[in-house]
Amino acid sequence: MTAPIRKAVLPVAGLGTRFLPATKAMPKEMLTVVDRPVIQYVVDEARAAGIEHFVFVTGRNKSVIADHFDIQVELEATLRERGKTEELEELARDLPEPGQMSFTRQQAPLGLGHAVWCARELVGSEPFAVLLPDMIMQAETGCLAQLMDTYAQTGGNVIAVEECDPEQTDKYGIVGKGEAAGDDAFRITAMIEKPAPAEAPSNLYISGRYILQPEIFALLGRHQKGAGNEIQLTDAMIALSETQPFFGRRFEGRTFDCGSKIGFLAANVAFALARPDLSADLRAEIRSLLGEPAG
Repeated sequence: MTAPIRKAVLPVAGLGTRFLPATKAMPKEMLTVVDRPVIQYVVDEARAAGIEHFVFVTGRNKSVIADHFDIQVELEATLRERGKTEELEELARDLPEPGQMSFTRQQAPLGLGHAVWCARELVGSEPFAVLLPDMIMQAETGCLAQLMDTYAQTGGNVIAVEECDPEQTDKYGIVGKGEAAGDDAFRITAMIEKPAPAEAPSNLYISGRYILQPEIFALLGRHQKGAGNEIQLTDAMIALSETQPFFGRRFEGRTFDCGSKIGFLAANVAFALARPDLSADLRAEIRSLLGEPAG
């Protein structure tokens, strides 16, 4: 029987330099897709998968993230006075239970692996999830929930994967595909960080959602630097795969990399088109921008 996944680590210490000057004073995770911050979509996905405790690994100037997940007394009082019941109910739905969120600092930008390692005391000795907040997913069943289904069948460590252009494997962490292991899942035979196309074992890339066993912390604690002179999570996973199985789960849905401008813009369009209150008007606006006839 597999141990339950109760905790999720969300590394939110990045500077967001690709979105300057918008991120000079506001964390990139608080940029909005339609009318919700990017980080809210990630938390919603994790909550829908059964996560009970969220561990945010933050940096300087990130306190607004904690404020977002707290009660705003003045705002709620004003909404109540104005009879804004619907808005109050929405805020209440998004509010976590007391004690469900913890925050720890990554004092220096030493890489994703280092950020995950910073959460070790809060996670403890149980398996946990990692969700990269730049990546938001659109699917009927959330990406982490899909990983949970695979984990229930396989145990071990489970990673979400998707296909990329075979000529662009040098932009991603790439996995090798082995024998089938449950629905839409397979045994991972290799993991390589940003391989050249000729050296890539497949075109399946790691897409920002993980279920990991706690032994990963000891490996990350070696503080061995890899690509970009940073402590890479992939390097620690490669080391852990020598003693524990890793499984890949093909994500059934669409991923938007909100760390890039095009991915962020595409996410806004896609999520707005999925909203009944916005879809028709947005389609008309897009047709107008493209110079196409209405109707």
